[in-house]
Parts: sequence; C-alpha cells; structure tokens
Amino acid sequence: MSPRISLQQRIDDYLAERRRLGFELRSRDTLLAAFARYVASRHHRGPLTADLMVDWARQDKWHRDTQATWAGRLARVRHFARYLKQFEPDTEVPEELAFGPEPGRVAPHIFHENEIVELLAAARQLGPQGSIRPATYETLFGLMASTGLRVSEAIHLCDADVDLKHGMLTIRQTKFAKSRQLPMHPSTVAALACYRRQRARHIPARADMAFLISSRGRRLGQPLSDRQAHRVFNELRDSLGWVNRGAHEAPRLHDLRHTFAVRRIMLWHADGTDIDQMMLALSTYMGHAEIFYTYWYLTAVPELMALAGGKFERFADLSGDGDE
Repeated sequence: MSPRISLQQRIDDYLAERRRLGFELRSRDTLLAAFARYVASRHHRGPLTADLMVDWARQDKWHRDTQATWAGRLARVRHFARYLKQFEPDTEVPEELAFGPEPGRVAPHIFHENEIVELLAAARQLGPQGSIRPATYETLFGLMASTGLRVSEAIHLCDADVDLKHGMLTIRQTKFAKSRQLPMHPSTVAALACYRRQRARHIPARADMAFLISSRGRRLGQPLSDRQAHRVFNELRDSLGWVNRGAHEAPRLHDLRHTFAVRRIMLWHADGTDIDQMMLALSTYMGHAEIFYTYWYLTAVPELMALAGGKFERFADLSGDGDE
C-alpha cells in the first residue's frame, strides 16, 4: 500500500466512486471495512496479496464454512482489488474460481404470449365491480410486459411522467439512482391512454399524482404499494395454474421484465441482427448499471441458449461443407 494513503481511505474512495455510478453497496461497505480490519490485525505491509484475500474470505463470522459463502466474499474483495491495482500496480487479484463459481441468479420463468393474455384477462375480472382496480392491474401487468419496467418503476410513475403525445415514459431516480426516458410502442400508448380516460371517471388528474392508482377507501388516488402488486399477481397466478418453467418456486411478477428482455433478444436473433451491437441499447433501456447484467440472459435462459445453439449448428454445417 502507498505509505501516504491508507487501505481504509482507498476503500472509502472505491465505495464513493461506485455510489456515484448508482450502487447502494451497504453490504459491501461492511465487508470491506472488515477486510481492512483483518489486514491491520495481520500487520500486513506492502501490496495486498491474493493469499491474504483468500485467507480473509474464509474468516466468515457466521462459520458457515461453505465454498459458496467464501466465493461470495472473495468476489467483493476481488472487485476492490481490481480498482486498487490502478493506483497500486503490485496489488494481486485472486483467481475468480478460487472457491468455485460465485452463486448467481437463476433462470426466470419466461412467459408465453398466451400466459400474458390470460393474466391481463384475469386482471380485468378483479373486483369490486365498477372500481378502477381491474383496469389498474391490467395496465400495470401490460406495461411491465411491454416495456420491461421494474415493478417499483411502474408504481412510482407520476402522471406527468407518462407523455402519451410523444409516446415516452420518464423513469426517475430508480434502482441505480439514474433517470432515463423510454419510447413506447403505439399499442402501449393506446392502452395507457385508455387507462387514463377510465381513471378520470374516478378521480381528477393532477400532474403530481401517481399514474397507476390505488382504489381502496382513503387510498383512492394514492400509488399502488409494492406489496399490493405482488399479492394480486400471486393470487391471479395461482388461479391460472401455469406450469413453472423457471428455477424459482413459482413464476414471479418480476419475470414480466425478464420476458420483455428475452423476447426482444429472440426477435433480434430471428432477424439476423448483430446482438453485440444491440446489447448496449437494451442495457440502457432497461436501466442496468452494467452491461454484463444484460448479457446474463444469453447464458441463463433456456430459450436463448437454444437459439444460440441452433445458430452455432448452422455455422458448423457451413464450416463442414467448406471442408469437403
């Protein structure tokens, strides 16, 4: 380490830079502070070594003593080591697979088109009769499926954020503290315009009101809650009896977002579009902090793996023809 800059100061600078990119990092804050204390307790001097980081990763205070736990801890200090290396070139970066692969996200349920149609139809049957509630949930689910919004982004939309004249949504300061604007398909614009007209029969519009409103008692006109949205989705899902094709316990509301991304990539595959050239645009549209979150779909979702495999087989056949 530089004699002028302490390890903790480097950690503070690293975390500050990550937060400027929109990451919250509460758990990483604690882990890296623990790593700094460990280095101090070892009376370590000079550049950080891979062995030091691997030894720290094993010091899990909960004593789980599992490779997966160690891999997760090491992954966090590896990211910091890569950052530190630009200032301290002799810093070592541990092997990524020192404890095997870090546990990651598992495959989502990718909705078939008929399942989304069934979901929207079921939402239209919600009670109470004559309330805005059925239209609100039909619009929420349809909006997520057609734009890939997170549920939190959809329920926090203000009426002023929905520009139907220009077909544009403004998503403000969401998961990674970034705002973005999303163009919408004309069919989505038409559906949102229909909902706005229905809503106007229940409550006068204000620029600062939520776009998707709750309909119950004193909450009339207030934003939907995350808990409400998930509860209604889960009830409809269970009533529809879908076969779960994901690795989670059951299809989730968030899987509508995953479905949007996967179907967009599948359309690009079918059109022969260069996927690598389009992934940055998709990553920006979905509000991913880093593009590798978008590339995850290519290796984690069976539908895309099958397409990629088919493309490789066609390539192999062409190569084989050339050899004969």
